[in-house]
Amino acid sequence: MLVVEDNELNLKLFCDLLRAHGHEVLPLRDGRDVLAQAQGFLPDLVITDIHLPHVSGLDLIVSLKADDRLSAVPIMAVTAYAGHGDEDRIRAAGAQAYVSKPISVLRFVEQVNALL
Repeated sequence: MLVVEDNELNLKLFCDLLRAHGHEVLPLRDGRDVLAQAQGFLPDLVITDIHLPHVSGLDLIVSLKADDRLSAVPIMAVTAYAGHGDEDRIRAAGAQAYVSKPISVLRFVEQVNALL
């Protein structure tokens, strides 16, 4: 799994949860690295924050879905800034799941399992 999160504590939490459930994880803090890393790693799931420096999570989702090798990879968006209409925009960009922060550990794991 590819986890894109600029907040160090959230990145560690997500990766620790995923590893505890037996998943191989590639953590990334910078959205500018996602396409190159995803093409080499070929994740079975991408988990991305929406509010990232340099590149928005929405743009990342659109880019991943536009790539022939990555378009079938499910995407779970995670964001602390859940406003009216955000989930619709995130799903319209191509994300299959949406989780708001602070995350519920149980909901996070359930969403991951549902996408695999």
